[in-house]
Amino acid sequence: MGAVVIQIQSSSVSPLFVGIDVSGSFLDIAFHESSELFRLANSPDGFAQLIHRLLPLNPQLIVLEATGKLERAVLEALCQAGLPAVAVNPKRVRDFARSAGVRAKTDRIDARLIARYGATIKPEVRPLNDEQTQQLQALILRRAQLIEMLTAEQNRRKRAHKSALPSIDEFIRFISQRIKDADRDIDAFLHANDLWRKTEAVLRSVPGIGKGAAAVLIAFLPELGTLNAREIASLAGLAPFNSDSGAHCGQRHVSGGRPIVRRALYMACVAAQRSNAHIKAFCDRLRARGKKTKVAFVAAMRKMPTQLNAMMRDGTTWNPPKP
Repeated sequence: MGAVVIQIQSSSVSPLFVGIDVSGSFLDIAFHESSELFRLANSPDGFAQLIHRLLPLNPQLIVLEATGKLERAVLEALCQAGLPAVAVNPKRVRDFARSAGVRAKTDRIDARLIARYGATIKPEVRPLNDEQTQQLQALILRRAQLIEMLTAEQNRRKRAHKSALPSIDEFIRFISQRIKDADRDIDAFLHANDLWRKTEAVLRSVPGIGKGAAAVLIAFLPELGTLNAREIASLAGLAPFNSDSGAHCGQRHVSGGRPIVRRALYMACVAAQRSNAHIKAFCDRLRARGKKTKVAFVAAMRKMPTQLNAMMRDGTTWNPPKP
């Protein structure tokens, strides 16, 4: 074992990239360009063994897939130990696997693939959200789940036999009350934090940004004010990607990012069409130039976080640009 450590620490050896496939019971760990492969329990004892094994090796990057929050505990343990760990979108790993011609799928194959992905793509390590932010995210996600259940029941009611209506109506009343409770809990949790309270005031000074959108931006886009406009648009999933080939110039599309942020900005833009003359005029100008309504709307959605980013950076409230 000592000879391995000496070899890894040698300046002539490539940086170490580690891939971890996380399941409910186990962690499967692989090293890029190495036959090293081992399994540990997905538990505090397993985390301790993993950290003890990795610290002397000084890995450049440790990559996990972000799947169902199973990776959260081990990711936090690695980061608290000072190791460079990051959770990545599993879709990107699977796309990488297809491009590499890897079709088989087992925990050990996945671990090796994740390590290879880390060595090739080198995703950026970002700081983890603190406990309070995680709690706020959980409250907001639960509210979103309740909204989905309410919508599903309302749709069922339209097609249901009259004998089923009392049960459906009772459940609709129950979910509606839970949504009100969730709104109250989110509002109270936000206002218990001085920084969040000030941030909410800045965000809600923009016509179209309501309580719900402000809460989502605080919880799921905490980078507002710390990055440039392009980076913020990318995190929100609103950065346009080219689709060009030779002389063909295809339509640009947005993708990736954080869907919950994109949905919140969409609803904010809907409201802004009635209450924000600047955003409405921007959309109208694009439509007048022949842009499709959807294209104009996405451009307005991208404009909104850019403005919010500048406001958070400068600590200023909404000041509509002069025509």
